[in-house]
Amino acid sequence: MLRSMYSGIGGMKNFQTKLDVIGNNIANVNTYGFKKGRTIFKDLVSQQISGASAATAARGGTNPKQVGLGSTLGAIDTVQTQGSLQTTGRSLDLAISGDGFFIVQDGNNDYLTRAGNFYLDKNGDLVNEDGLYVMGMGNKKINIPTSAKSISIGADGTVTYVDDSDTLKTAGQIALAKLPNPEGLEKVGNNLYQVTTNSGNMNSNAPGTKGAGKIVPGALEMSNVDLSEEFTEMIVAQRGFQANSRIITTSDQILEELVNLKR
Repeated sequence: MLRSMYSGIGGMKNFQTKLDVIGNNIANVNTYGFKKGRTIFKDLVSQQISGASAATAARGGTNPKQVGLGSTLGAIDTVQTQGSLQTTGRSLDLAISGDGFFIVQDGNNDYLTRAGNFYLDKNGDLVNEDGLYVMGMGNKKINIPTSAKSISIGADGTVTYVDDSDTLKTAGQIALAKLPNPEGLEKVGNNLYQVTTNSGNMNSNAPGTKGAGKIVPGALEMSNVDLSEEFTEMIVAQRGFQANSRIITTSDQILEELVNLKR
């Protein structure tokens, strides 16, 4: 069988995956804190026809002769670039300007997120939309009494409130997680990430310290998906898929000619 046919099949599979990633990016164009994916291809092993030869006194050297056997999926990256900030004016909407992740806790499990649309539950604990507790410095929950008259959150993550006696009090300081390799985090859905063996262990830092970004209250970080870029990549993927399917069609025509040599 022709090697080109198998190369075309591999190329079609890769472009299918690329279209899947693009579709997910476009579907999450308005998801708070979403980080887009990027598909990377790499070539497969090349079949050696002849090796290279060194130069001699009588004749120069020759290059190796190789036939590539197609492409394969190299990586699907999570691009951790900053998304634009949208002002909401809501005191519990928080965005991160810079590096870092909010830490939310589900029982004994810690997760990371860039989505800062937070709420207060009936006990006054700061939670995300799924009820996971937003963690502060010292791995403590942020609790605001239900009788508080007003709430304020600073750029350093300090949460203050005015109680019923008009006294300003501090409820805690929101922590941000920093990792050696944030692109190594694993997406687990619901705008959450979890630590993997390649992301490194997370360090809990106060906002604005040790490389962590600052908190922007009253704002939310939008998705970093660029629709113009995604549609351009979609066209490239579509044409690449078509080109690889044409390789298979051409290879099939050649095989048909070979079969018809004996009539």
